[in-house]
Amino acid sequence: MSIAAYKRTIRESESPRQIERRVFLRVTGEMEKHTAEFDSATKKLVRSELLAKGLRGVVAENLKLWSTIKHDLSQPENGLPIQLKAGLISLALFVERQTAIVLGGGAGLGTLVTINQSLIAGLSGAQPGPRG
Repeated sequence: MSIAAYKRTIRESESPRQIERRVFLRVTGEMEKHTAEFDSATKKLVRSELLAKGLRGVVAENLKLWSTIKHDLSQPENGLPIQLKAGLISLALFVERQTAIVLGGGAGLGTLVTINQSLIAGLSGAQPGPRG
C-alpha cells in the first residue's frame, strides 16, 4: 500500500478528534522522553544542548499544533461552545509563552507535557489527571 493510500485510509477511518489525539500522543511522548533531564538541568547550556539534539524540533512541532488549534478555534464555523473555545485559546496562548521560555533554554518542558496530557485526556473523553 502506498503512503498516500495509507494516509487516505487513516483520514477516512478516524475522526478529526482521533487524529488530533494521535498526533498529540506522538509529540507528547517525544517531549516526555526528555522532560526529567531537561527540567532538572541546572544550567541553560545543558538544556540548549538537549534542544540542539532534536528536542527543538519536537517542541516547535508542539507549538505548531497549538497554533493550528488556536486558529481553528477562532473561526466562526467552529461549533464548540464559546466558553470552551475561550479556555482553549487562552491555553494555546499560554503554550506559546511557555514554548518561548523552553526554546530560550529555560525549564518548563514538563509544563507543556502536562498540558498536552490534559488535552489528550479530553480528546479521549477521560477526566484529566495524573497518568500512571
